[in-house]
Amino acid sequence: MEITSFSPKQLRVLTWWMHPDMRQHEGILCDGAVRSGKTLCLSLSFVLWAMATFDDTAFAICGKTLQSAERNVVYPLLKTLEKNTRYKAKYIASRRCLLVKGAKAENRFYLFGGKDEGAAARIQGITLGGVLFDEAAILPQSFVWQALARASLEKSKFWFSCNPQSPAHWFYKEWVQPAARAQKKVLYLHFTMEDNPSLSEQIKKRYQTLYSGVFYRRFVLGQWVAAQGLIYPMFDKSMVCEDKPEGEYFISVDYGTRNPFSAGLWSVGQSRAVRIGEYYYDSRACGHSLTDEEYYQQLCVLAKGRKIAYVVVDPSAASFIECIRRHGEFMVRKGDNRVLDGIRCVMGYLQNRRLQIHKSCKDFLREIALYSWDTNAQGDVPLKENDHAMDDMRYFCQSVLRRILPL
Repeated sequence: MEITSFSPKQLRVLTWWMHPDMRQHEGILCDGAVRSGKTLCLSLSFVLWAMATFDDTAFAICGKTLQSAERNVVYPLLKTLEKNTRYKAKYIASRRCLLVKGAKAENRFYLFGGKDEGAAARIQGITLGGVLFDEAAILPQSFVWQALARASLEKSKFWFSCNPQSPAHWFYKEWVQPAARAQKKVLYLHFTMEDNPSLSEQIKKRYQTLYSGVFYRRFVLGQWVAAQGLIYPMFDKSMVCEDKPEGEYFISVDYGTRNPFSAGLWSVGQSRAVRIGEYYYDSRACGHSLTDEEYYQQLCVLAKGRKIAYVVVDPSAASFIECIRRHGEFMVRKGDNRVLDGIRCVMGYLQNRRLQIHKSCKDFLREIALYSWDTNAQGDVPLKENDHAMDDMRYFCQSVLRRILPL
């Protein structure tokens, strides 16, 4: 195998299981920055170890979803095995199985998705020689423990890769800390972008500007740190504009009856998106609630006769979505409500100055100056206050902007 393109830390991942003093170790855990090269070398090492240790044996490759396991592990592995080894690999998508064949061994690597707590049942009943966990910190705890229980063959081992999360995370407490302190028979290696020789300085700088705040410390510096303080501390007066540029128009909606209703009107051009108008209604402050029909009429006022490409709405607002469809004036889509993914998406646009707010959007400007992390929550949770315009912005960025104006 050609290994000259790997860094010293990647080489250690590739060869750790060959060393006599590592034979008693039950596995390896690699954490650290994004794009630090840990996933490819870990998955390649996993296959090389499996082929050198077992024959006619089943193994598991576990990701958040089957699609992410294919994208992050299987397809890069196919190219690397073909280019750098004598093994023949074939992926059978219908069986979610990677077959790897060598001169002395042939093994099967099955894919499993750990999307939710119910995923643990999908891996029951299989006996494994080893398990690879990709993005281990975002997998359900029950799924990880069930998969570990399936690796019951003699000489079986487990392999973890992950990006840092909150220091309150169960995986950090039960695996990362004990492994780092040598309290588990697990080799622990921490990665930074400097450990990936394939990254150019230009790409490193791109990632350094893509994240900010807690996500910069986690994904760029590779630190397990708590989310605290303002969620969008990078927002400043320079992002408030006085012009209302023409472009392709969209409306984003966070629906509320007892809680505030927030809608933003966005104009998207070639280089930036601008929130040029908004409608914000707080039923508690006003003393009475509005109906879906009344909210729809306000949506029409906000559009002001403009051609709206489509309206993206809080996916839980089924009755309001149906109201918009019934009128037939606007196309409507359900927003992507993955909170942390959406916040990271918004951060990227703010950090790169591709998202601006017109000075007339007073409720948005009030909320973004107050929108904060809940320091009493387990994990990363925004406070459920001053979050309605923030939510409609998140739906817009995650469901609209990233598709038409990529970072």
